[in-house]
Amino acid sequence: MSKRDYYEVLGVSKSASEGEIKKAYRKLAIKYHPDKNQGDKDAEAKFKEAAEAYEVLSNSQKKQQYDQFGHAGMGGQGFGGGGMNMDDIFDHFGDIFGGAFGGGFGGGGRRGPAQRKGSNLRVKLKLTLEDIVNGVKKKIKVNKLFAAEGVEFTNCGTCNGSGQITRVANTILGAMQTSSTCPNCKGNGQVVGKRPPGVDQNGLEKKEAVLEIEIPAGVEHGMQLNMRGKGNDAPGNGIPGDLIIVIEELEHENLTRHGNDLYYDLHLNFIDAALGTEVEIPLVDGKAKIKINPGTQSGKNLRLRNKGIPEINGYRKGDVIVNIQLWTPEKLTKEEKVILQKLKNNENFIPKPGSSKGFFDRMKEHFN
Repeated sequence: MSKRDYYEVLGVSKSASEGEIKKAYRKLAIKYHPDKNQGDKDAEAKFKEAAEAYEVLSNSQKKQQYDQFGHAGMGGQGFGGGGMNMDDIFDHFGDIFGGAFGGGFGGGGRRGPAQRKGSNLRVKLKLTLEDIVNGVKKKIKVNKLFAAEGVEFTNCGTCNGSGQITRVANTILGAMQTSSTCPNCKGNGQVVGKRPPGVDQNGLEKKEAVLEIEIPAGVEHGMQLNMRGKGNDAPGNGIPGDLIIVIEELEHENLTRHGNDLYYDLHLNFIDAALGTEVEIPLVDGKAKIKINPGTQSGKNLRLRNKGIPEINGYRKGDVIVNIQLWTPEKLTKEEKVILQKLKNNENFIPKPGSSKGFFDRMKEHFN
């Protein structure tokens, strides 16, 4: 089953402000909150769906990536793809609910200590045009934080191991109970008591790791892919952070990319352009032979359909555009000059601009 559009899920437009997105999510989160809909699997699914949409649209970087590439640009790493549970949602967005579920509706959204999430790991990955056209699997070396062995944890003295600080205030409506994450243990309920040398205050140590990643075809320079759970470990056996892969596209020797189309400048001498010929041009994978008709003008574009870059979230491919450029020799022998002088005043060698296509005609030809 395909995922619904995130804007549709939250019921907002693409131009919605950060405040409007947050307000829409809070409304849905309260409506489908598990404490109000106990045992309702449909409500639970909608609660998770709304959280997944909010996670992306509330993050300017992820939102931009989603607007450009859709679900495919998220690398299949949303809540639904990564299997985030209820605790994950409350860990990320507990502030959304405020005190609405602190003591009512069956005792609150999250019960007991929370799992902390590890920090994200960000790496740059250089890809050739061949990698981008075909997709690629790569192994990369990273320095990441791992949960160290030999670390001893003790219950947090601030929250007595509960992970939450509970406060009761008397109001005209009666006693109101609110809960917030413990600032000392960050909601984990435990703190590091004893640690080996080289281990930080969170019980983590840095090691080199080799990760295997799969890059889909069609990515582009500057695009970011998220791999959930491949980042740094979290303190106290929490949820690992994400690996964020930033794509860097290397220049190709012959081809230039514009969107999903590839451009190639073909330099022809005057004789081949006048008489016509066949030439081979380079593609990403192999070569293609094209026919140059007699009388081909400089600036003419020839299109090889479906030889470009595939769409990351679709099935079509871009084209290869061959741009004809006439090459003029800089040096001539006496014999060559004599031949050209004889042809100079020939009627066929007098320019006739009206008989060839202008710039706008060529642009129209390009997009048809």
